[in-house]
Amino acid sequence: MFKTWEEIEESIINCQKCKLCKTRQHIVFGTGNKEARLMFIGEGPGADEDRLGEPFVGRAGKLMDLAFETLGIDRKKVYIANVVKCRPPANRNPEEDEAVACLDYLRNQVILVQPEVIVLLGSVALKNILGKEYGITASRGKWVEKKGIKYMPTWHPAALLRDETKKIDFIKDLKKVVEEMKIK
Repeated sequence: MFKTWEEIEESIINCQKCKLCKTRQHIVFGTGNKEARLMFIGEGPGADEDRLGEPFVGRAGKLMDLAFETLGIDRKKVYIANVVKCRPPANRNPEEDEAVACLDYLRNQVILVQPEVIVLLGSVALKNILGKEYGITASRGKWVEKKGIKYMPTWHPAALLRDETKKIDFIKDLKKVVEEMKIK
């Protein structure tokens, strides 16, 4: 277990646990408030994220920013990370061994942030965090509580770019999160 943010980041920079390290431009560590009550977890970096070293800065990120703006979520006050810290080639989903190689990094980020609520963006985040038995279509929009953290699975913003009808569900799910965060 890592005790500091610096230890995690240094370990990721030097990571050789899977083949993704061979093709990355930058690691995509995570960004935002390291003491956030609300955390978002996606699957992995895309081309823009790999180039800039920051999560959700491409087209899907712009869509997420718009949703944040609409719902009054301040991006600077949340923490955003991904299951894998290096870009899978051609924006494919991370393979199981790649996700497993990175999960300790993500677990340590969650331990250090100590969020009350985590939004799981898409199937890869859902299955790697809550378990393989979960499917995004059946689980999205439904709260799951585990080890004192409330999880809200929802569509990955990239899915909204492919199917605009999912935008309504995405906004509804994030509204539930905003309502939950106001309670406390």
